[in-house]
Amino acid sequence: MTNPKLEVLTPTNCQMIFIDQQPQMAFGVQSMDRQVLKNNTVALAKAAKVFGIPTIITTVETESFSGHTYPELLNVFPDSDILERSSMNSWDDQKVRDALAANGKKKVVVSGLWTEVCNNSFALCAMAEGGYEIYMVADASGGTSKEAHDYAMQRMIQAGVVPVTWQQVMLEWQRDWARKESYNAVMDIVREHSGAYGMGVDYAYTMVHKAPARDVGNHKTLAPVPAK
Repeated sequence: MTNPKLEVLTPTNCQMIFIDQQPQMAFGVQSMDRQVLKNNTVALAKAAKVFGIPTIITTVETESFSGHTYPELLNVFPDSDILERSSMNSWDDQKVRDALAANGKKKVVVSGLWTEVCNNSFALCAMAEGGYEIYMVADASGGTSKEAHDYAMQRMIQAGVVPVTWQQVMLEWQRDWARKESYNAVMDIVREHSGAYGMGVDYAYTMVHKAPARDVGNHKTLAPVPAK
């Protein structure tokens, strides 16, 4: 294939990096609702775990400024190393470059704070110096203003970054509703994190397929239903 960006994301062709998903960084986000941002980030992390995506978590100045990574994100990857650094640009840190190389995937899905600083510099350098393809999760990243986020996204897109959203990435990994090994876990994420879409799935389970509401609420294994 002459254009690798025409390949859809699969569980075997990409890796994931979360950059500085820390409370002090989130305090500065003005481009979207912070609770929605956190919801989307945790949902993306859960999806990455379901599909076995190699995942890196980086932090900056944890003790002196930014605070620790969201507990909800750490709970998804309790055994992952946290790559602490001082540079605003994760690419400048040898530990991060080594971790990316060790994962052996050229497609890198990125969620981070802030879009115009840490995401932008990492994306441009990883493409220019490392030959990586960057898939920037726009709704699991945030900037210090809507303009800061939007123009950073535009700059990265002009440079070749692929803009995506968290649910798009998860459903690209799922691809086929006949993929039963991940179906129920994906539906759990949808019901918990996808707003109206998740409510629609609840309705289909309980009203159309007559599943007990308490079973749905307790995330018990249920027979698959059409998801769209």
